[in-house]
Amino acid sequence: MPTTLLAPPSDVSLNLALSLISASVAPVLMLDGDLCVLAASRSFLESFNVGPEDIPGARLVDLGTGEWKVPQLWSLLKATAYSQASIQAYEMDLKSSRGLRRLVLNAQRLDYGDGHGVRLLLSIQDVTDARASERQKDDLIRDKAILVQEVQHRTANSLQIIASVLMQGVRKVGSDESRDHLRDAHQRIMSVAAVQRQLASSDLGDVELRGYFTDLCRSIGDSMIRDHNQLSLKVTVDDSIASSGKSVSLGLIVTELVINALKHAFPNDRDGEIDVDYRSHGEGWTLTVCDDGVGMPDGSQAAKPGLGTGIVQALANQLGATIDIADAKPGVRVSIVCRPPASDPPA
Repeated sequence: MPTTLLAPPSDVSLNLALSLISASVAPVLMLDGDLCVLAASRSFLESFNVGPEDIPGARLVDLGTGEWKVPQLWSLLKATAYSQASIQAYEMDLKSSRGLRRLVLNAQRLDYGDGHGVRLLLSIQDVTDARASERQKDDLIRDKAILVQEVQHRTANSLQIIASVLMQGVRKVGSDESRDHLRDAHQRIMSVAAVQRQLASSDLGDVELRGYFTDLCRSIGDSMIRDHNQLSLKVTVDDSIASSGKSVSLGLIVTELVINALKHAFPNDRDGEIDVDYRSHGEGWTLTVCDDGVGMPDGSQAAKPGLGTGIVQALANQLGATIDIADAKPGVRVSIVCRPPASDPPA
């Protein structure tokens, strides 16, 4: 028998309601105004280990071993029965013989307009497994985040070790050209290590660029500037936030341009300042690195594009940006500009 009844139906509407309870694949109860059980679907009986013989004359709080005796639920059901409140997606924990279960309850007052009195339809959804799955998913995401940060830390440390080995090679080789190549390789590796170190200290996901660029430039300055009273690094960034992928590319560009300025703009212990500026404008943005050094050499003195230039060009292309190099009088200004997409002309 799919539905257990306390009293037989006496009219068509009540009989229809009981038929709906019978057809329900979810646990459903019909209660009267005193919260006595009038009908219970087989799904309820099976889900909560209640026998059909336990239903006649039973109140909700008497079912099972008393696990339904929850004062807050009782108050909500009574208030719903007399149209003073409603129960919609009410979550509660039920300590049953099968262990702790998480339930979602919905209750609705049925009004037949006759003398049958108050009727409540109570539907119950067991979301224990779903909530456990959500917690497991959250745990996996948290574990993955920890693992990624650990990998970032290890990568940065490994890069620094490789850079140290390269510097040892610089001292051993006899060729000036070989030493220059090793120094360039050392600076490239230190560039990537600096970006990795800053990302490892930040949370996954979007990155706040002001703090990111500030910490990155501080790290570069600490490793390459001997006298901060002689050379200084200034960072000015708006409230922009970027994805982790974009942040890596921007960080590498900043590191390359700052290292290049430190190498070439201030020969013979010249004093100076390097300014790093980032501004967003709509969907576009501009990153500028400017120094007040000796400026760009002319004619035959002009330096050939090196590895750093190629790296910056490749990263700018990846970001959909263009590079503009100008005379800052004094010094050099390099701007990486990403313009917002042009809107379609009106039809």
